[in-house]
Amino acid sequence: MTIKDTPEQWQVVATATPFRGNKTSVRTDDVVMPDGTVARRDYQVHPGSVAVLALDDAGRVLVLRQYRHPVRHKLWEIPAGLLDVPGENPLHAAQRELYEEAHVKAEDWRVLADVYPTPGGCDEAVRIFLARDLSEAEGERFEVSEEEADMELARVPLQELVHGALAGDLHNNCLIVGVLSLTAVLNGEGFDSLRPAEAPWPARPFEA
Repeated sequence: MTIKDTPEQWQVVATATPFRGNKTSVRTDDVVMPDGTVARRDYQVHPGSVAVLALDDAGRVLVLRQYRHPVRHKLWEIPAGLLDVPGENPLHAAQRELYEEAHVKAEDWRVLADVYPTPGGCDEAVRIFLARDLSEAEGERFEVSEEEADMELARVPLQELVHGALAGDLHNNCLIVGVLSLTAVLNGEGFDSLRPAEAPWPARPFEA
């Protein structure tokens, strides 16, 4: 048996959108189950996101600390952001986020992992990139606001982040998936085993 996620769509007999927000909305679908019954499913409709695990030459990961109101925590995270433009190239979005949040650019980009963070209640898809060969970006720093105005930046050894994730001290999904995936890569087939940065992403199709 091949262990691989496969696309599938069960019949929807009714749908509604009871809430529309600035970036996301809530949808209610009546879905036909395998036994013929109909079940109501409420979920968040999300444009998708990108995240960047930026690794420097000293084996440190660029992380930032940001307040997240829904969970009432300041979380250590990796740079990330929404795919605001339909069909936007996720690599371009990731490069933008790395510049805006850390004023850093990278020469080497690979796909580290593609994930659905909360598939039981949200259709968000996230592509996590690995960025290497880092240097400071040119020009002025991007002007941040709101939660980002209080953001802290640090470079932390990879193994320290792995320890924090397994100890329950770090909780951000993209950070944890990213550092554990990178650890597997380093202990396995190496960087060349990763997909190229422009690899297809069926969950969020994009223009080249």
